[in-house]
Amino acid sequence: MKSINLQRTESLLMELVPEALSSMNDHRIRSLPITGINCKNGKYDAIVYFDGSDFEDKEIPGVVSALTKASGRIKSYVLSATGWYKCPTFKFENDKSLEKSKNIEDLFRKIEKDKKSDS
Repeated sequence: MKSINLQRTESLLMELVPEALSSMNDHRIRSLPITGINCKNGKYDAIVYFDGSDFEDKEIPGVVSALTKASGRIKSYVLSATGWYKCPTFKFENDKSLEKSKNIEDLFRKIEKDKKSDS
């Protein structure tokens, strides 16, 4: 169970990271949807999950690389917006859970269609 302070930190970062990304020059990350942030070790590390479904699998490493290069500017933005002394170190990961839920929804639609065709 996460502490209230850690949950607040994650919530604040969920607002600030997309704001920081919106000011970037790279079109791939400027409007990238952030789906979640998981803070570890207090506020020292944060995994930022993004929705990479608009990209092909071979493009994802380039997006992660662009995000990693931009992490210094993201940190600066977060520090200036919050007044924190230290900002978490960001690690970026493609959120595959959205893709899995879409596949499950597609499967349910197919089952429903098959049931109707059997009737």
